[in-house]
Amino acid sequence: MKLSDIAYFLIISIAVVIILIYGESLMVPFILGVLLWFIMRKLKSVLNKISFVRNKFPSWLKTVIATTLILGILSIVVNILSSSIRGLAQSYPEYEPNVDLLIAQINRVFNVDLIEMVKEQSGSFDFGNILSSIFNSLSGLLGNVFMIILYSLFVLFEEANFQSKLKVLFADKEQSEKLGQTLQKIERSITDYFGLKALVSLVTGGLSFIVLLIIGIDSPVFWAFLIFILNFIPTIGSLIATCFPALFCLLQFGTFTPAIVVLVLVGAVQILVGNVLEPRLLGSSMNISPLVTILALSFWGAIWGVTGMILSIPITVVLLIIFSQFEGTRPIAIMLSEKGKIEQG
Repeated sequence: MKLSDIAYFLIISIAVVIILIYGESLMVPFILGVLLWFIMRKLKSVLNKISFVRNKFPSWLKTVIATTLILGILSIVVNILSSSIRGLAQSYPEYEPNVDLLIAQINRVFNVDLIEMVKEQSGSFDFGNILSSIFNSLSGLLGNVFMIILYSLFVLFEEANFQSKLKVLFADKEQSEKLGQTLQKIERSITDYFGLKALVSLVTGGLSFIVLLIIGIDSPVFWAFLIFILNFIPTIGSLIATCFPALFCLLQFGTFTPAIVVLVLVGAVQILVGNVLEPRLLGSSMNISPLVTILALSFWGAIWGVTGMILSIPITVVLLIIFSQFEGTRPIAIMLSEKGKIEQG
C-alpha cells in the first residue's frame, strides 16, 4: 500500500469519527428510526402468517396495526418507568440514613475508615440527584421518540418507491438485484438479532423481576427493565445489570445480606440464560470475532455512550455484510468475521 493511500485512509477515518461524534443528535434517532421500521416490517410479516389478515387486510391497515401496537407498548413502558423513577427519587430521604449505617458497619468489620475518607473526598453523595439525572436522560430520550417515529414513517413511505428507484439507478439488472439481496440480508440479520436478543433479555428481566419482588426491593419493574435494556450490551451488560440492583439494595436495606442475595440469584439468572438459552438461540449467527465485539463495544460506546454500546453489534454486522460484497473490502470482512468465513455477493 502506498504512503499516500495510508494518508487518505487516516484522513477519511478521522473525518468519519468527527462526523459521528458531532452528528450524534441527527444520526442516532435516524438509526433507531430505521430499526423501528425493521420491527414494523417484522410485525407485518407475522400478521401475514394469519390467513384471515393476509387475505382481508390491505397493506396499509397492517402497517397501522403494527405501528399502533409498537406505540402502545412504548407508551405503557414509558408510564411505568416514569412513575418508578419519580417514586425512587421521592423515597431517597428514607434511604439516606442507611448510607451512614453501612459506613459504620464496614468500619466496624474491617477496622478502617476508608469509606468515610472516600465520602469526604468525593463530597456529599446524593442518590436523589443521580435518579433525577436518570429521569432527565429518559426525558431526553422521550423527546427523540417523536423524531424516531417520524423517521421510521418516512422510511416506510419511501419503501413503496424504493425498488423502482433501484431499477432506474442501476441500469444493470444484476447490480440492482445484488443490492436488493444485500439489503434483505442486512434486514434479516438485524431483525433476527434484535428479535432473539429481545426474547433472551425478556426472559432474563422476567426471572430477575421475580427474584427482586421476593427480596422486596423498591420498584422491581424499573430494575427488571434496566436489566432487560442492559442485556443488549454485549459482554459487560449483564455484569452491570446485576450490580445496579445489588448496590441499590445496600442503600435501601442498610445491610449486606439482601445485596449478596441479589448478586447470587440475579447473577445465577444471568449465567443460566447467557450460557444455556442465548447460545442455543443466537449461536454464531452474527459471525463476529469476539475481539471485534469488544473493540466495537468500546468504540461505539466512546462515541455514542450507552446507545452506541447497544447498537455496536448491529452496526458491525451491517459493515461486515457490506464489506463482504466488494472485492476491495472483502479482506476487512474476513478479519471482522469469527472464523474467516463470509457470504460473498
